[in-house]
Amino acid sequence: MTRTTIGALVGGTDLALHEAGLPLLNMEIPATEASFAFDALSDAGVTFERGQRFAVHQRVAYVPVRGLLTPNSAVLERYLGWSTYHGIAETMATLSASDEVEAVVLFFDTPGGAVMGIQSAVAAIQACAAVKPMHALVHPLAASAGYWLASQCQDLSASPGSWVGSVGTMLTAYQPVQPGETGNQIYILTSEHAGAKRPDLSTDEGKAISMVRLNAMEAEFLSAVAQGRGIAVEDVPGRMSRTDDDKMGGDVFWDEEAVSRGLVDQIETVASFMSRVAGLYAPQKQTRSQAYHAKAAAAKASASL
Repeated sequence: MTRTTIGALVGGTDLALHEAGLPLLNMEIPATEASFAFDALSDAGVTFERGQRFAVHQRVAYVPVRGLLTPNSAVLERYLGWSTYHGIAETMATLSASDEVEAVVLFFDTPGGAVMGIQSAVAAIQACAAVKPMHALVHPLAASAGYWLASQCQDLSASPGSWVGSVGTMLTAYQPVQPGETGNQIYILTSEHAGAKRPDLSTDEGKAISMVRLNAMEAEFLSAVAQGRGIAVEDVPGRMSRTDDDKMGGDVFWDEEAVSRGLVDQIETVASFMSRVAGLYAPQKQTRSQAYHAKAAAAKASASL
């Protein structure tokens, strides 16, 4: 395949991405398909094959949510093993309908990603959580769009030192100010009534247009977090700020501070989390009913006559 950067696939789109994910935009997509292992999960008997979106172990489905999240970048899913919103939505629909799955665990390792398309994944997680227990473990990061998804799970844990938060949206754009690398001047022209298609962020007008869109997406984000975590929507910005100014929100938190702010339910090691979930859904030993024992006693008595 032709080598290209990840930024070339998602560049210019609105992002819900923590700054830790920005270097990923400059990564080249490798030429070979991804094959990855979660050692922490494999220790508990959960293994993944190449390209596998989820694995079922003892009636619990384990779903990795990892990498830079995009709507449907099959290239990133295939060659890096990263999750996509379409893939998550399809997985949730499959698990919701499966009689072989009693509960679902989402395993988060993502700085976030694109805003476009996330609503389908959020809705799919909510729909699955309505019919089956939904657990999540952050190990080591669920930021921005990643936390948007994680916050929809009924039981949310983070491993020690893991980060959650970065609630908010951002926009990246490139304005032509000099000749490009080819020596040709770059021009951008939009039709008469499409000024918002690519606003000029070097102007106040361009910033104002972009802020309307960013704030609308942020409102959806805040609403989803509020619903998922049981927090009043007007309180979410303050929970995400380390100051008294709600506008300075969008920060990340870890360990007991993440718990005290209501962003996660508890801090657990991976081993403790896996043991707890396995214990909740371990196959129960069959106990015979009183009626069975009464019939057995009657049959024994009859045989002795």
